[in-house]
Amino acid sequence: MQYPEVIHHGAIEGVTGSCHQLQLNATISVLIDCGSFQGAEADSQGVDKSLGFPIDTIKALVVTHVHADHVGRIPSLLAAGFKGPILCSEPSAKLLPLVLEDAFKFEFGRDEQQLSQYLDLVNARIIALPFDHWFNLAQTPELYCRVRLQRAGHILGSAYVEFDVEYPIEQRAKRIVFSGDLGSSHMPFLPSPKSPERADLLVLESTYGDRLHEDRSTRISRLEAVIDKALADHGTVLIPAFSIGRTQELLYEIEDILHRKSLNTTIQTANDGDGSLPIHWPELPVILDSPLASRFTKVYLELDDFWEGEAKHRSENGRKPLQFNQMITIDSHAKHLQTVNYLASTGRPAIVIAGHGMCSGGRIVNYLKAMLGDVRHNVLFVGYQVKGTPGAAIQMYGDKGGYVELDRERYPIRAGVTTIGGYSAHADQQGLVEFVTGMDKSPSEIRLVHGEANAKKELSKVLLRKYELKRMALTIDTK
Repeated sequence: MQYPEVIHHGAIEGVTGSCHQLQLNATISVLIDCGSFQGAEADSQGVDKSLGFPIDTIKALVVTHVHADHVGRIPSLLAAGFKGPILCSEPSAKLLPLVLEDAFKFEFGRDEQQLSQYLDLVNARIIALPFDHWFNLAQTPELYCRVRLQRAGHILGSAYVEFDVEYPIEQRAKRIVFSGDLGSSHMPFLPSPKSPERADLLVLESTYGDRLHEDRSTRISRLEAVIDKALADHGTVLIPAFSIGRTQELLYEIEDILHRKSLNTTIQTANDGDGSLPIHWPELPVILDSPLASRFTKVYLELDDFWEGEAKHRSENGRKPLQFNQMITIDSHAKHLQTVNYLASTGRPAIVIAGHGMCSGGRIVNYLKAMLGDVRHNVLFVGYQVKGTPGAAIQMYGDKGGYVELDRERYPIRAGVTTIGGYSAHADQQGLVEFVTGMDKSPSEIRLVHGEANAKKELSKVLLRKYELKRMALTIDTK
């Protein structure tokens, strides 16, 4: 085998389960992410909780960011006997234990002692790395390897990873870059990712490699229109969202809409004469029904030193984009059920943000069971829906009067279904191409991962065309 070699243990034919092994020599390797599979991709992997690959040479785990499809298999990694450090950015070091606590609960159930032991183990293993600083991973006469994290702009703490690998005796070297998940240019909390200086091999995500996002002004207008419709119809806007990243961005945008609306004291009344109470825009409740999302939002507030640009400016001017007056946090399960019943049975418009982002579990499922069959309500998707998930089914069949299966029961879809693509935290095709072409020295090889087949195909076409115009050679592997 010619070292270094990259071995993929996930996110090869889909968009979940990111896990890549950088084999440096016969006895030393590094793991980049260790994520769980979701939707149909999870079904194809079976129910076996074992890791699925040997770990005898893995000396360290590098985490690009803390979404479950990048860290959800860490409990299995530890159970398999991994004893190395977990390297991640400083914000991720604060967020990762919260994510893994949730994952460990799924793994170990109600065994609080075992849960506590594993969380202590994780906290002891984490090494927080500042961005843009090299960290030595291996230094022997035969091998020198160092790693550096750079801002990826996807969620708070997200990074792409650069490896410098040298073989002094053989007098050769190679730089390998793993993109992780790259952010879009529409993120209010984070800067857009800057291209690496160079990469001999680039392992690049391709989630939205076949499409372009709506611009930010368009997505805000569409969000506002959905909320306006809820006011008119006396219904609830249900937003399935992941607890970290998407939820905080949505709260930020909703706060801005409500702030602007508060300058207009117009009271919107019912058009159907049903006697429902008039709704004042600034009093519209925004319900965050996810204990995990609430905890992440609190950490986001604590990490405001890592905010950038617009969000930082708004906060410095006294605005509270993540803890505004209309925001209601639901913690207990009893209060959650009470809220579901109240909104389903009254004409009180509201915005509900609840997990899980693909409707495959979490509190959003109870809202969907209670409200999908009522035309007053609207389901708003703001993120990618993996094939085989209930979210993908609602998205596909909602306009056709179809149904979705939730907890093995069929529920008709009569509520409105809207998708706003501009809220994706992933770079679109243009952003991915700019990440590659913005390098000072272009890569000679690109491996496209973390994308559906068509997304990888279209992205590879665009990249190859760019390099043909420059009369440069490029090898693209779409796996």
